[in-house]
Amino acid sequence: MLDPENSLSTRSFIARPTTGTGYSGIHVQLDGVPSHHLPLLLAAYQYKFGRDVEAMSRHLIDDVAVGWDELGTDLLDGTPPSLVAALTGGEQWPSRNLDHLITPDGSPPRRMSVTDETADEQDMQWGYILHKEGIEVISLLHEDIGPVVDWATDPRTAFNDHPAAWSSLDPAPVIRASRSTPPPGAPAASPAKAHAPRPTTRR
Repeated sequence: MLDPENSLSTRSFIARPTTGTGYSGIHVQLDGVPSHHLPLLLAAYQYKFGRDVEAMSRHLIDDVAVGWDELGTDLLDGTPPSLVAALTGGEQWPSRNLDHLITPDGSPPRRMSVTDETADEQDMQWGYILHKEGIEVISLLHEDIGPVVDWATDPRTAFNDHPAAWSSLDPAPVIRASRSTPPPGAPAASPAKAHAPRPTTRR
């Protein structure tokens, strides 16, 4: 179950792959661990965005002016109630953006973009790249690449939050697979597969 209080200060980013081996995305201030972001992102793709990764990318990356404070349960719009309850325990909280920031000189806050060139400088801890085949999860404390979680994975899967577990050489780690019966019409879960589009390891 999602726990928005579990990792409040964990910084992350959501991005799309760019031409070549890079990525470009947007800062997310709170709750950046896999056990929080992956269930929301998987369910949002499967239901709210109708398995359209580009529509999902536009919403999460392009349509926010500055950055995200946190991702909320509005990403579960259109998800079967039984799955929402399994993920949230009945709690609801909205996605919030960072356009309320006040800069020292009073100027409007600038967009908090993140790329493969700037992620280290911005002290990011986790990255989530929205590929056509799934979500690449990068533990930036260890590597610049990571395994891919297939889009068909059950959102109720419990994901490991330990940074060292997310190696680009291994399948995406899970604590346990959900034993709940998938809601009607939900895609069957399939194993995560390794994907290493950027062969450079973290310096």
